[in-house]
Amino acid sequence: MAKATSKTAKRSRPAAKRSPKAAKKPGRAKPRARKKRISLGRPLVTAEEMLFMLFKDDYPAREAFRFLNVQTVGELERYSPDEIVKRLAKPVFDTVDRIRVLLAAKNRSLAGDEEFALEHRAKEEK
Repeated sequence: MAKATSKTAKRSRPAAKRSPKAAKKPGRAKPRARKKRISLGRPLVTAEEMLFMLFKDDYPAREAFRFLNVQTVGELERYSPDEIVKRLAKPVFDTVDRIRVLLAAKNRSLAGDEEFALEHRAKEEK
């Protein structure tokens, strides 16, 4: 019996030595919130489907695909709608900026763009 009491004495620890984390009982871990993937159902075309065949009557769309350098549905799916608009619009914005600068250098401006022309001329004079 003496051994039984000595074992229990060794096992018990004073409560003051325990850390606050150890005092808490481990509960069930909360399950992670998983993102539900939206299912569109079974695809009606494969990822290898050629875009020029799928959009054979839509010339502007085919021009956009050529500009983006994509040929299949799978390649096109890598882009978000915002990214496509951004990539297609960048050359237009760059062209308009070049037009504004050239007109400002010739003391001309687009409609309602006189302030830009004045600011640009002031930068050039410095």
